[in-house]
Amino acid sequence: MDGLNNNYRRVSRITIVNKSIILSDKDKQELAKYAESEKPYESCAILVGNETDENWTVKELVLTENTAKSEVTFTISPDKEFEVDQKAKKSNMEIVCIFHSHPESEAYPSETDKKFMRVNPFPWIIYSGKTKEMNCFILEDENVKQISII
Repeated sequence: MDGLNNNYRRVSRITIVNKSIILSDKDKQELAKYAESEKPYESCAILVGNETDENWTVKELVLTENTAKSEVTFTISPDKEFEVDQKAKKSNMEIVCIFHSHPESEAYPSETDKKFMRVNPFPWIIYSGKTKEMNCFILEDENVKQISII
């Protein structure tokens, strides 16, 4: 029950998109390096930290296995997401962002990404193995909105 309420709170909180993701240069480099090392498959990670009215601050990266082993989609084990969520709560943090890579395409959400953004209503960072760009997006009222990474 708490998980359902927690997801509801997340959905209702993320309607304001004038927020940014605060991600250190070191963490950006680590995510890009991980994405490159997982090619040809998409890589994925859960980013943990804190949310305020102004931003989402990433404090910890949890690099995860893409259980789909796919070049065009990713799957994070629900058990792993639950484990990360529980560990974060014990440290007064929460899941603040989902990361994944597009090994051979742009850093923009695919139709599949948009479908899963509805289920996981977090900001999503996408890294392009093609352009080496890293962008962040959120789904708001069925529209994809870009969020700055600072």
